[in-house]
Amino acid sequence: MSADLVAFPAAHAQTSFVAFDRRELSLILKIYGRMVAAGEWRDYAIDMLKDRAVFSVFRRTSEMPLFKIVKDPKLARRQGAYQVVATGGVILKRGHELATVLRVFDSNLRLAEKG
Repeated sequence: MSADLVAFPAAHAQTSFVAFDRRELSLILKIYGRMVAAGEWRDYAIDMLKDRAVFSVFRRTSEMPLFKIVKDPKLARRQGAYQVVATGGVILKRGHELATVLRVFDSNLRLAEKG
């Protein structure tokens, strides 16, 4: 019996992708945790694609995402690499700093905490 040998791909042959770094994830998960505690959000998904990274927020797992937090490095020199997109594709806020862009959720959070 002979076995077919398959070579492992070279390290340089790996495809690159965009991802959130630890600081960015910390900021996003801080907002996510507060909205979960307020009962507004229940699930999330992270997509790391070739051209962008997307953090999607869901009210229920089976639904479309309520919001998407997108990191697109191609737009960093123009309107900013970060944006928050609502369900219908409407861009709520975009900018160069993630913390500034995430402030769009502050008003939603205040309303959710009031009840």
